[in-house]
Amino acid sequence: MPPTIRLATLDDADQVQAIYAPYCHTPISFESEPPRVEEMRGRLAKVLGHYPWLLCEDGGEVVGYTYATQHRERAAYRWSVDTTVYVRQGRQRRGIGRALYTSLLAVLPLHGYLNAYAGVTLPNPASVGLHEAMGFQPVGVYRQVGFKCGTWYDVAWYQRQLQPRPVEPPPPRPLEEVRDTEAWVKALGSGLRLL
Repeated sequence: MPPTIRLATLDDADQVQAIYAPYCHTPISFESEPPRVEEMRGRLAKVLGHYPWLLCEDGGEVVGYTYATQHRERAAYRWSVDTTVYVRQGRQRRGIGRALYTSLLAVLPLHGYLNAYAGVTLPNPASVGLHEAMGFQPVGVYRQVGFKCGTWYDVAWYQRQLQPRPVEPPPPRPLEEVRDTEAWVKALGSGLRLL
């Protein structure tokens, strides 16, 4: 069975948690302890109420995920999102992250989002390379913003414009209005062509 990219469900919480947990023991994630499966289910529920959370599944196993979340709380930021991508340990450098991001970056304009942002703990040449390959451009660095594993770490911030900015943008469309449309299916398929 070929790999698929699909919208996550709450039933995926255990596999998502298994992918994310090892990163919590590194500076890549600033969490000190891996969230429990129940916590991850709650995070999925919170994001899926408004934003896309996509999975790459291969042979029944979730091998990576990507999602978008609110960039900032103030209303003027509502056309911008923060993005992230994680790939299961041992499955990196096979195009999964690029495929997931390709689909996510194709889905986000369907909602009406205009800007995507991503933070990368430094040093992390693989993540820097992925974001730059996906069209993200560096916009700044938070110097020594996070302390973990006995070290202070910088976080580089990247931005990608998703579509032209209209003079009067309509409010972003909720997930339920966008998912399962022809454009949604096409957007998910854009990433699959890379696998």
